[in-house]
Amino acid sequence: MYYNHILYNSKGSVMKLLVCISKTPETTSKISFVNDNSEFNTEGISYIMNPYDEWYALVRAIELKEQHGGTITAINVGTSANDVIIRKALAIGADDAVRIDTDPSDAREAAEQIANYAKDKEFDIILTGKETIDYSGAEVGSMIGAALDLPFISLASKLDHDGSVAVLERDIEGGVEVIEVTGPFVVSASKGMAEQRIPNMRGIMMAKRKPLEVIAAAESESLVSTVSYSLPDEKGGVKMIDPDNMDELVRLLHEEAKVI
Repeated sequence: MYYNHILYNSKGSVMKLLVCISKTPETTSKISFVNDNSEFNTEGISYIMNPYDEWYALVRAIELKEQHGGTITAINVGTSANDVIIRKALAIGADDAVRIDTDPSDAREAAEQIANYAKDKEFDIILTGKETIDYSGAEVGSMIGAALDLPFISLASKLDHDGSVAVLERDIEGGVEVIEVTGPFVVSASKGMAEQRIPNMRGIMMAKRKPLEVIAAAESESLVSTVSYSLPDEKGGVKMIDPDNMDELVRLLHEEAKVI
């Protein structure tokens, strides 16, 4: 006998999950800037789905669906150049995808576009990665929560849901914080939430037939402009200190490293 356990929300409807995904430079890319250091140089750059969005937010959503049923929508704010990244999300396990057709100037604009799309869709959980690996701002999730007036849980390493109450864990200094939340909420996923999945051939073939809806961006005012970028200073050579010469080590940490 076959039993199919479907996870329902408190309204009696099948759970709806929205996963926010972004495109970032591949981790080994050589970073440089052009136009008097005011623009990122995209020449020769390979792009990937932001690992925190893929490995943790998306995969945990898929695990919840596998355990209990439900639907997963992947959403991206960007140009058609992002479609290959979105198709990967579909190959891994999202049911459908939406691309908001604009190139956001900052995190606020991206969050505003996502919130505008989600405001009348009744998603039960909106998931993001904890941050992108290029800007490391960790802003989009909280901004979505604020725009939709929903609870926001940051840097969660565990998420369980029974349809009415979600139990989340997040690492804090000296321990683990356990949070219970009811109703729709936004969560940013950190390490520990799930394990990376590699799309299989069946998933890749199915992704070609899954819907990818492209919608026009809502009117938005850009509040941020980039004046210039700069690279961090190159790392200096390693200094070897005799383990018996602690006075020299302390002097270097104080006078050169300036950490004590």
